[in-house]
Amino acid sequence: MPNAKVLEQKKAIVDELAENMKTAQAGVLVDYKGITVAADTQLRRDLRAAGVVYHVVKNSLLTFAARKIGFEALEPVLKGTTALAYSKDDMIAPAKVLCEYAQKSGDKFKIKAGFVDGGVIDAAKVAVLAETPPKEQLIARALAGFNSPIVGFVNVLNGNLRGLVVALNAIAEKKGA
Repeated sequence: MPNAKVLEQKKAIVDELAENMKTAQAGVLVDYKGITVAADTQLRRDLRAAGVVYHVVKNSLLTFAARKIGFEALEPVLKGTTALAYSKDDMIAPAKVLCEYAQKSGDKFKIKAGFVDGGVIDAAKVAVLAETPPKEQLIARALAGFNSPIVGFVNVLNGNLRGLVVALNAIAEKKGA
């Protein structure tokens, strides 16, 4: 049985993991078995650039953290090598970076599961999340949707004015001739 000091350290790690998972916008669990040190270093660099925190985590500690915040559905995937990537600011970044990397690496790197908005999602839903456009692009699409009826209305009004100008011009030419 481990001594009290070691248990306190592990409890602190579990508490920190649980808090980070709870406050994150989204997170992804991966199996990183078989990747090279160079590939792992590049992956960590890409994740850092995207604002994603990435840690290799013991399955037992992650199990306790998941139970603490109600993510028991993660327990079946907590086998083998596990790394956790999460972001407090961007819901899509962890899934996007890790799914791209998983596609490049083949069988060496696999998405296990994820969590978003307080719920657990499977690997297939993580892939769907990765395909979602960035927040700025979604906002631009929504604003364009709001703007299109106004643009159509302005074009209709311009068409009527154009028709009036053409008719007046024709009358003026007719009277001038």
